Amino acid sequence: MNANANPQQEEPRRPAHGSGHVALVGSGPGDADLLTLRGAELLRRADVVITLREPAAEELSAFRGELLAHCSEDVSVVEAGECGGDVNALALTRAREGRRVVRLYSGDPFFGCRGAELVAACHEAGIEVEVAPGVSAITSVPTFAGVPLMDAESPEVRVLNARVEGGVDWNEAAASDATLVVMGADAPAGEAPGHQGPGFDVLCKALVSGGRPATTPVSVVRAGGTTRQTTVTSTLARLVADLKAKDAKGHHATAPALMIVGPAAARQPDLSWYETRPLFGWRVLVPRTKEQAAALSDQLRGYGAVPEEVPTISVEPPRTPQQMERAVRGLVTGRYQWVAFTSANAVRAIRERLESYGLDARAFAGVKVAVVGEATARAVRDFGIQPDLAPPDEQQSSAGLVEVWPPYDAEIDPIERVLLPRADIATETLAAGLDKLGWDVDDVTAYRTVRAAPPPAPVREAIKGGGFDAVLFTSSSTVRNLVGIAGKPHNTTAIAVIGPETEKTAIEFGLRVDVVAPKASVSALAQALSEYGAAKRREAVEAGKPVLKPSQKRRGRRRKL
Repeated sequence: MNANANPQQEEPRRPAHGSGHVALVGSGPGDADLLTLRGAELLRRADVVITLREPAAEELSAFRGELLAHCSEDVSVVEAGECGGDVNALALTRAREGRRVVRLYSGDPFFGCRGAELVAACHEAGIEVEVAPGVSAITSVPTFAGVPLMDAESPEVRVLNARVEGGVDWNEAAASDATLVVMGADAPAGEAPGHQGPGFDVLCKALVSGGRPATTPVSVVRAGGTTRQTTVTSTLARLVADLKAKDAKGHHATAPALMIVGPAAARQPDLSWYETRPLFGWRVLVPRTKEQAAALSDQLRGYGAVPEEVPTISVEPPRTPQQMERAVRGLVTGRYQWVAFTSANAVRAIRERLESYGLDARAFAGVKVAVVGEATARAVRDFGIQPDLAPPDEQQSSAGLVEVWPPYDAEIDPIERVLLPRADIATETLAAGLDKLGWDVDDVTAYRTVRAAPPPAPVREAIKGGGFDAVLFTSSSTVRNLVGIAGKPHNTTAIAVIGPETEKTAIEFGLRVDVVAPKASVSALAQALSEYGAAKRREAVEAGKPVLKPSQKRRGRRRKL
């Protein structure tokens, strides 16, 4: 099931199997990449998935969507917080119907969660049950924060749940030399009565009263393992004041929170590796389709960003297919010496037309292939063809391809004709350049590009209101189309463009360009944005100021071109 599908809360849609099954799947603290291989396989087989119930789950829609992406298209999804009854009873009912049920848990089902109750209920009902352990927040969140829980200097760790009814003997905990990991020290608003955390103020005073020095290092990690994670490292005496200072402007998530008390916490600032990524938590708009943006989005996630794909164009077949039919026939019959591809869409159009006739890459036998751009070259290679010609890395454009293209020589070249499949709105640069070099060009419309439908209202509002930290423009058309369907990005949003031509267009639309890729490739563009983010982080740290994302800065400030 894809992440945008509507959850199904009642009747399952898949046919019943002979024997029902319940699986408890630990999904990690908030990073979908921490799901185990067994957990992913159980989701793939599931007929019914019961989602996370934890208070932060509603805020982690992307996390939820990535988990459900492992499921089949016709899975039935039940929201645990909205099913209106006993979730365990619902799981048993579905399993009795012969369904394969997966119940998701944050972290690990048996560590800080109530998975044991469901397993016991399954045994009592005679229903087959399985537990796929997850990565527990107890160990993973400190690691995400940069706190080594157990090393040569910290031989003992104690885990405490501050929300357990009856409470914790804080004096006894304070008397120990162990590193303390405290769950629920500051329970989220709306927590059930009797399960409220004591609050950081009360907890710190209790530990000091019990014998821990006021100078004991302490770290509080909120929303651990997610791109909203924040860590405050202080001492028992200063923690509450430092938390208030951190949260003064309301920029940060405050729950769920994990507290780590002990000397190991003092190492956190030096060992922080997750929150210090160059684009950590940045919401980056990528104006491309999911298929086009896959590699770019993966690269951005590696820098800590949260990419969001917003298509600005829609690719459609040409209105009259006769040109393409003649081109494919000419390709097969040896009409062309060269084929020049300037986009991955052109490669896809030719490939689909060949395959519709039962042909494959062998149709290119004896034909030389030229490409512009990394994505185009990748699409050609994916079809089983190695490009023969490409512009230099620093000039990936039609003009750059013309500069390296050999002139036609009747004594060397047996055929003088070049096939140029391209978009209906492509420039004439390549065709005109090849004509001057003596080549006869068949300039064929392989596909049409039309402006995509406007994105949903919340996305449009985020674009215009400063909800995005950065926008990547991969061509002049993406600038024109995004502004056309969604409006101009807010003046606090960082603007990154793929090259001088795109920069010129962005400036014409009144945007101040912050980043220009050193070469015309989406990979170089993402890297350039990461370097920009790293520089901004470094400037803030050196100035002793908080590290803020562009969307967290004062919205009213105007940027001059």
